[in-house]
Amino acid sequence: MAPLAGYTCYPFRNLCYELGAGLCFTEMVNVNSLRYNDIATKRLLLTTQKEKYKAVQLVGSDPRAIEQMAKSDYIADFDIIDINMGCPVPNLVKSGQGSALLGDLKRASHIIKKCRKSGKTVTVKTRIGLKEDKLIAAEFAKMCEDSGASMITIHGRSRNMMYKGTPYFDQIEQAVSVVNIPVIANGGIYSKEDADIMMNSTGADGVMIARYALENPFIFSELTNKKVDKSFKKIINEQIKITSKYYDEVYTLDYIKRFISFCMRTQKGSNKLKQSLYKCGNIDEIQNIIGLIFNKEGE
Repeated sequence: MAPLAGYTCYPFRNLCYELGAGLCFTEMVNVNSLRYNDIATKRLLLTTQKEKYKAVQLVGSDPRAIEQMAKSDYIADFDIIDINMGCPVPNLVKSGQGSALLGDLKRASHIIKKCRKSGKTVTVKTRIGLKEDKLIAAEFAKMCEDSGASMITIHGRSRNMMYKGTPYFDQIEQAVSVVNIPVIANGGIYSKEDADIMMNSTGADGVMIARYALENPFIFSELTNKKVDKSFKKIINEQIKITSKYYDEVYTLDYIKRFISFCMRTQKGSNKLKQSLYKCGNIDEIQNIIGLIFNKEGE
């Protein structure tokens, strides 16, 4: 499961693991915010012993700051640190973070090496290049391996493409051919068929699912042939219960509303129900509207 801002909180990661996901990451955690003890940022790091594997994603451009946070008590409970070197958001790129590191391999390498000093397993998530006229997936993947990364996830689009356009399968395939560490393919996967095409076209060791998992979290059971006997309605109610246990009501309502909205994308005539959903002001109200939204067992 890909790290997604606003969604891959502790409850959702546990759901993905239950449905068959092999590895899930926290939301992207900004190293600078963490250094200044930002409360909202610290909330992203919630985990418990019940989480199957604990993987945190950090983003930053200062190797020393990343080393400091990688060794800090903030992420002491996590076994894996994933370094974001692919986020295309302008504000991050302007500050030398995320996709910007595709244009500075020396700094990217330094960041990985510094992060490795934490003693934790280090992985990298990146893209195939900044622009389509300079695609460097293989070169970047080799640099990651040589710097000490244990796995690399490659989004098959350039930074310039953002989230649109057909992923470059050949770039991921080239990266797979030059490294001995696992390569995970990401981008444009909206079904089991898409996942099969991605795997067969690239030779990747696995696939990473992003926003489609919010619309259909059962994609993990479909990909792994794991039998799941739960309806959407049951899943949502369980998410409310676990989120309420670890977070306050404001956060719980916000998260559940956004999650349900994704689940409703394929439902016809759902606009009125969505309006009612957004107006819910407490847990009781949201549970009542869930009965109307998912009124058929199995939806």
